[in-house]
Amino acid sequence: MIVGCLALNASFEPLTMVPVKRALRLVIDGKAEIVESDGARFVHSARMTMPRPAVIRLTRFIHVPRRFRRQVTNTFLFARDRYRCQYCGRTQAELKGREALTRDHLIPMSRGGTNEWTNVVTACSSCNLRKANHFPNEIGMHPMTAPVEPHFVHLSWAVRRLTPAQARYIRTFYGEQMLHQLEVLERRGHHTPHGHHAAHGHHGTHGAHGSSHGSSHGHHAASS
Repeated sequence: MIVGCLALNASFEPLTMVPVKRALRLVIDGKAEIVESDGARFVHSARMTMPRPAVIRLTRFIHVPRRFRRQVTNTFLFARDRYRCQYCGRTQAELKGREALTRDHLIPMSRGGTNEWTNVVTACSSCNLRKANHFPNEIGMHPMTAPVEPHFVHLSWAVRRLTPAQARYIRTFYGEQMLHQLEVLERRGHHTPHGHHAAHGHHGTHGAHGSSHGSSHGHHAASS
């Protein structure tokens, strides 16, 4: 069953994943059209019956700023870091007792840090507590990989939100190489663990919708 709908710009550029209800509203309001549906599944209301959308296309082209950033979400942050603490290297499955994955700011918010992709990493609650409000070099705790702003396509795949039908549009716009990279992620088994905890870190965890690049663009477009 599809848990989200891929929204395309009028140019067929993949923008973001939107909830099915939001996709239906865009279609009903004439702001989008259904280009792929979820098999034989339909959505029924008192006034109409519509195919359950898997991919929609905006009817009007939305100009997308090249660097339209949005806040980080734990769902996408943990997916970017493969559900692994960037300090001790343990995965979520290896955490003990009441430990959980959290968001840590390399430069603490209390010392001028920002809540941006390049300043946040996934940390287990124990490492987050130990690092507290120190800079990495002050306490000798450095992340395993340098934090970067991830690509919408990689994040969508990492959290299992793309279906084969939706992936065809990724291939159309981004090419076969991008799909190959996604298939590599699939073989490595990068998936959303069942029942993962979006716990609050020592420095504070801000829940916000969004990822980067395309997905941020898409929210901007679909909310219009």
